[in-house]
This record gives sequence, C-alpha cells and structure tokens, in this order.
Amino acid sequence: MKLDLGDIALNVEVSGPETGRPVLFAHALGTDLHLWDDVLPHLPEDLRLIRYDLRGHGETDAPDGPYSMGTLVRDAERLLDALDAKDAVFVGISLGGLIAQGLAVKRLDQVRALVLSNTAAKIGTRSVWEKRMAEIEANGLPAIVAPTLERWFAPRFRKTDAAKHWGARVAATPLQGYLGCAAAIAGTDFYTPSSGLRLSCLGIAGGYDGSTPPDLVRETIDVIPGSRFELMRRSGHLPPVDDPVGYAALISTFLTDIGHA
Repeated sequence: MKLDLGDIALNVEVSGPETGRPVLFAHALGTDLHLWDDVLPHLPEDLRLIRYDLRGHGETDAPDGPYSMGTLVRDAERLLDALDAKDAVFVGISLGGLIAQGLAVKRLDQVRALVLSNTAAKIGTRSVWEKRMAEIEANGLPAIVAPTLERWFAPRFRKTDAAKHWGARVAATPLQGYLGCAAAIAGTDFYTPSSGLRLSCLGIAGGYDGSTPPDLVRETIDVIPGSRFELMRRSGHLPPVDDPVGYAALISTFLTDIGHA
C-alpha cells in the first residue's frame, strides 16, 4: 500500500495479525522491501510484520536529494505513528541499521529492541562516499554493480541468479534516491548516540561481508550494553539473500528470548 505522509508517499507492506507485536524492517542501500521476502515465511506467525521501501527506493517516492539521516529516521517514525505501532522490534540491515539506531535514540516509545544486521554506527568515510557518488554521477549506477556484488556476497554465491537479481536492483534504483541516501550515510556517525542506548539488541554479521566486516559490526554492538552478537560465517552483506532460513532462525530466537514472539 502507499502511505501518504504529505511530503512523501512510502510503499509499505504489512502482514500478520493486526494485534500482533510489531516488527519493522528497513533494507540496505540499493535494494528494496523484497529483500525480506524469503525471511518472513520463517518467522513466528503471531507477529505484525512491517516493511517499507526507503525514500528514493523501490516504489516509494524519490524526491531530489541529498537526504539527511534525520529525514530517513523521520520517515520511519511517521510510518510507525501512522500505523499506531508502538514497542516495535526494528530490524535494520546496512543503511537500515543506521536508521534503526537513529529512531531508537529519538523514540524509545516506538522501539523496544534492535536487530542491527551488517551495519555499524558509522559506515565508511565521507571521502569514500563522495568518491563513489562522483563515479555514479559520471558513469551511472550500472558501473558500480560488479564491485558492489563483490562486497556483498561470497565468491561462489555471486554466480547465482539471486546475486544477479540484486545487482539488477542496484542498477534500477532511482539515481536521485541512491545518491540521496548515500549522502545521508556519508554524514552519519552514531557512535556517541548509540552508546547511550539501553535496550535489547542483536547484532548479526557475515563472514564474507566486504561492506561492513564482522569486526566493524561487533565494534558497534559492543557500545550497547548487554547486546548479543552472531556471526554467519558463510554469509556476506545480505544474509536475507544468501541464507534466509539461518537468518530468520537467529531473529526468531532473539524475538522469543525477549518475549516479543
């Protein structure tokens, strides 16, 4: 469904019982809400599962950028408010994990726990992102597909149809949307705000992740007291793609342990 927030219309999909405890999913840069397609069937059935296309991605509007991380966080905030969803578990992967941290800092009434997957409090440096954005502006998104897949997946998995599909999704992302969100990542450092969080948190990393390596993920998880960390040794940057069953099992166990499912 399209959720009109006034300045932007978000593409949102909600499944499960309306009375179920909410779980919000936010995807990675250059992907869309279908990143979670193979994960959701393996999660507990009593949950209200909410996923959406980020600003500038999928079927959500793609206004001119650059975007700020505050804007991306506010989109998630307004989405939960519109659905009257409180005390959600926020599952964020990569860029989605940054948004999850930002929303938890801003609205603890909305977020009771976090799953921070293949993400960090700070992803890359401004200079690295500026170089990538300049390359995209000069050569288009198809030019970054091959190096992106190298960072995202283990060598053997890159040859699969699933990997090729997500490479095509990167190339099909609205240019202003990709660049707008890349600018938001470039300007974000959540180490200090996230270190003040006091809530249940699960960190997930992939052994073949070239975008947010396991040590970087663990470094972020360690700033939130009491967090737990899981390494999916054979996965890359997108475990929902290369091991959705194993990924769902980790999330399901966490949700059960904290009494959310």
